[in-house]
Amino acid sequence: MTECVHIGSFDEPIMVFGGPYGNLEATAALLAAAQRARIPPTRMLCTGDLVAYCADPQATVDMIRGAGITVIMGNCDESLGQGAADCDCGFAKGSTCDILAVQWFAYASRVLDADAKAWMRTLPRQVALTLAGRRLVAVHGNANQINRFVFASTASAETLEACAHLDADGILGGHAGLPFTEITQDCLWHNAGVIGVPANDATPRVWYSILRPVDGGIAIEHCALEYDHQAAAAKLVARGLPRPYAEALVSGMWPADDILPDTERHRGGQPLATHRVFWPHPERVRAST
Repeated sequence: MTECVHIGSFDEPIMVFGGPYGNLEATAALLAAAQRARIPPTRMLCTGDLVAYCADPQATVDMIRGAGITVIMGNCDESLGQGAADCDCGFAKGSTCDILAVQWFAYASRVLDADAKAWMRTLPRQVALTLAGRRLVAVHGNANQINRFVFASTASAETLEACAHLDADGILGGHAGLPFTEITQDCLWHNAGVIGVPANDATPRVWYSILRPVDGGIAIEHCALEYDHQAAAAKLVARGLPRPYAEALVSGMWPADDILPDTERHRGGQPLATHRVFWPHPERVRAST
């Protein structure tokens, strides 16, 4: 395991995505979307949790690893790599997600080969990059806790502290499963969402983002991804994995929402819209004030 790796400086678009969760169909669709957007694997970043709820842990790891995409360590990757007893997802003890995790984690532990687990142990906890002159640091949970949930309604309390701690202009976060972009005093917290399960918005779409250098700043594009969710769901059922997650892939609604703050819980079931957020360079911010 490496604490932080700097992967370079970029002046071209990068693609960010989280949580493939063993969803091979969604992972293949994402790679196809990247190819259409002419974004090579060297400009793609995964914010962790390669394996979780879905049916193809080994094949998903092989696909992402084989493509050469940069991946940071998520709590699931850490737990599976170390042969831990559970996923350390941060679910409340005895909650629906905690109970369901016992089954999918045991399956993933059994299916993943030793080489994949050894590779997971080598993943960095943080990845730094420079995009259009801005230093971004990717973490899974937050700067200090791999399984901390950070949502749009709670990000402002985390952003300034994390940016100061990591000497960053912006944070690329994961773990929470919902896409959002928040800017606090010119400091960014961006979560691309995940491609493994929908965003609790009553659609089967999953989410990723493209960060695109533009005149005066960086345009952050929240992008929806359609894929063969019916095939992915059928595999869960065929392999005896928790049916609530198979149903979630089709309905777009999570089996439980107890990890969500009130704001995000009340938004559940409302389809998200693709959109763009502009993050201006500091010079532009100063010029406009």
